[in-house]
Amino acid sequence: MWNALKRLFPENIFARKIDPGAERRLRLAQARAEESIIRAHVDNALMFVDTLAEDLTFDRAIDSYVRQMSIPEPLASTVATRTLVVLGQDLVPYRRRSREGATTDESRPPLRLNEASEAKRGVKRA
Repeated sequence: MWNALKRLFPENIFARKIDPGAERRLRLAQARAEESIIRAHVDNALMFVDTLAEDLTFDRAIDSYVRQMSIPEPLASTVATRTLVVLGQDLVPYRRRSREGATTDESRPPLRLNEASEAKRGVKRA
């Protein structure tokens, strides 16, 4: 009887091990999803700051948002910091760096995420 129930209701539906390529794609998708959640929280925290501007200082409004939404650490710190960064862009002037020392998207090296894994497998790029 017990074996019949185990076959009908397996403890694990999916295998624990997945393909390394699938795991990388899964981690990238998870990172994008987490970033979207953070952006949504920042947008909502900014709305909270704007709505409560007459009653609370911006830092207390951010704390209130984090508390009301029950955002756990370390996500709460990330949301608070990014909200302050957005607020600071409007309130505190940004000192421009000299062109020689600036790090822009153009000066960053291109991403080569697949080259290392392809080299391990012996795949040659055309």
